[in-house]
Amino acid sequence: MDRKQKIIAGIVGMTVCPIMYFYLLEAYTHNGFTEVRPWSQFFNIILFELVAWILFFLFRSAKWALRTEGIVAMTAGLANAYVYSFRSLPLVPWDIYSVKTAMSVADNYDFMPSVRYVVVVLGFVAIISAVRFFDLRLEKLKWYAGLAAAVVICIILSGVTYVLQQEDFQNRHRMYNKLFTPVYMWQVNGFALTMVMELPYISVDKPDGYDKKAAEEQLMAYQKKAKENDAQTKNKQDPNIIVIMDEAFSDLAILGDFQTNKDYMPYFHSMQGADNTISGYLNVSVCGGNTANTEFEFLTGNTMAFLPQGSVPYQQYVKHNIEALPSYLTGLGYETYGMHPYYASGWDRDTVYPLLGFEHTAFIEDYTDREYIRKYVSDRSCVEKIKETFEQKKTGKPMFLFNVTMQNHGSYSDAYDNFIPDIAVEGASSESLSAYLSLIAKTDQALEELITYFKNVNEPTMIVFFGDHQPNDVVAEPVLRLNGKSSRNLSEEDTKLRYQVPYLIWANYEIDTKTEEDTSANYLGMKVLEAAGITLPAYQEFLKDFEKGYPILSAVRTEAASSPEISKNEYRQLQYYELFDKGN
Repeated sequence: MDRKQKIIAGIVGMTVCPIMYFYLLEAYTHNGFTEVRPWSQFFNIILFELVAWILFFLFRSAKWALRTEGIVAMTAGLANAYVYSFRSLPLVPWDIYSVKTAMSVADNYDFMPSVRYVVVVLGFVAIISAVRFFDLRLEKLKWYAGLAAAVVICIILSGVTYVLQQEDFQNRHRMYNKLFTPVYMWQVNGFALTMVMELPYISVDKPDGYDKKAAEEQLMAYQKKAKENDAQTKNKQDPNIIVIMDEAFSDLAILGDFQTNKDYMPYFHSMQGADNTISGYLNVSVCGGNTANTEFEFLTGNTMAFLPQGSVPYQQYVKHNIEALPSYLTGLGYETYGMHPYYASGWDRDTVYPLLGFEHTAFIEDYTDREYIRKYVSDRSCVEKIKETFEQKKTGKPMFLFNVTMQNHGSYSDAYDNFIPDIAVEGASSESLSAYLSLIAKTDQALEELITYFKNVNEPTMIVFFGDHQPNDVVAEPVLRLNGKSSRNLSEEDTKLRYQVPYLIWANYEIDTKTEEDTSANYLGMKVLEAAGITLPAYQEFLKDFEKGYPILSAVRTEAASSPEISKNEYRQLQYYELFDKGN
C-alpha cells in the first residue's frame, strides 16, 4: 500500500470506526439506530470523532488511536450494561463517588455475560483487530506538534461540550434533559451524550465569601436564639407528626377556571379554613417529576434555588449524614419512619433515608394486603399502613412519620380494569385529565379517612399533607386551553402557577387557624415544627428569620420583601455548609 492509499485508508478508518463504536456501545442494551433520537445520534458521533482525532495526534498513529478508543468504548459500554442490569439505572458521572462502595459489593453480583454482551464484545474485537489496516502514521510530526494539535481539538471538544450542555440548545434539538428519568434519558440520547449533559451536576462550587468557621459561628448564634425563643413557647405538645407528600397531588383550578361533573377534592376544600388547620399553596421547584427534590427541600430546609438546574441531591449530594427533620426529631426522643409504597432503590431512598436520620424505613414489600389502583399501591393502603404503624409504636413516645405515596404517578393515558375514571371536565375530552382528577378524588377520600381516624386518637397528633408537584403538560394543557393559554408560551406569572400545590397542617388539638399561608417547600418543615411548638434547630431558626425577607424561594420563583435584612448569599453559604462541609 503506497503513501496515498495509506492516507485514504487512514482517513476512512478515522471516520468510520468512531461511528461503529457509537452504535456498538449502544447495542449492549438497545438499538441506537431506532431508539436514539436523530440529532442525538449526530452529536454522539461528533463526540466520538473528536476523541478519535485527539488520540490520533497524541499517538501520531491512526491504528493506536482507534484501538484505544475502541477498548474504552467497549469497556465503558459493558460496565454501563452491567450497572443497568444490577440496579436498573445507567452509569452517571457522580457514580465516581460510589466506586469504593461498588467494589466492596461486587462479589454479590453475577457477572455471567449474556449472549448479547458476547456478540457486541466480539463486534468490538473484530473492529479493533481490523484497524491494523488503517496504518496511517505521522512519523515526521514532532511530538510537541502532535500535542499542540491534540490540545486544539480538546478546546474544540470543550466548546462542543459546553454547547451541548445548554438547555436552549438541548430543547431545540430534541435532546431529552429530564434527570428524573435517567433510563429514558440515556436510551434516547445515547450514553456519551447523556454523560456530557449530566457533567455540570457532578459538583457545586463554594459560594462567594464562604468560610466554614463563620458558618459554624452563625449557626451557634441561631441555636442560642432558638433556645431563647423556646423559653417563650406556650404550645408545647411534642405531638405525633405524620407527613404525607402525595404524588402529583395538586388543584389544577389554580391554572384557570374549569367545570367538572362533581368536586374532585371536596374534603380538602372543606379543610381549607377549618379549625386547627393551616393551609395555603406550596411553591415547589419541580413540575411533572423529580419528586425527590421537593422531598429534599421539605426534610432538610435546603432549596433547589442554590443547586444546578436538573440536579437531584438524593443521587448526587447526599453522601454523608445530614441534619434533617428526622435526625433532629430522633434526638428529641421521637421514633422516626420513612415510608414509600414502591421500590427502595427509587431515588436512592434506601441509602438516603438513613443518612437523613430515619430510624425505620418501609418500602413496597412491607405493605401487606396492599390495594392497587392501576399498577400502584393506593393512597388508602398508605393510610392503613400509617394507622398500623401508629398502633404498634411505643405508647407515649411521639413519632415522626414521612410517607411518599405512588397512587397518582403518571402516566394517565392507559386503561385499567381496577380503575374507572369518573370525573369529567366540561369542554375537554382529555382522558388523561379525567383520569388524573379521578385519582385526586380517591386521594381526597383517603385523606378524609386518615384525619377522621386521628380525630378520635387521644395522643396529640399533627397531620401535614401536600403534593410534590403538578402533573405533566399532557394533563395541564386542556385546562390551560379552556382559559386561552398553552403550556408552550406561558407568561412568567402563569409559569409560576405550574409550580404551586396546596398544602395543609391539621392537628387534633388546638392550634392557630391560618389560611392563604403561601410558602415554599424549604420553609414548610420549619413551619411544621413551629406549629407543633417544638424548639427549632439552628438552621431552621435561621430560615425563620430569612423567610421574613424572602417569603418564597424556589428554583423557579423568588418573592422578596422591599428591603430584606439577610442576603440570599448568607442562605447559600449556610446551605453549602450543611450539605457539603458539616462534619467533614
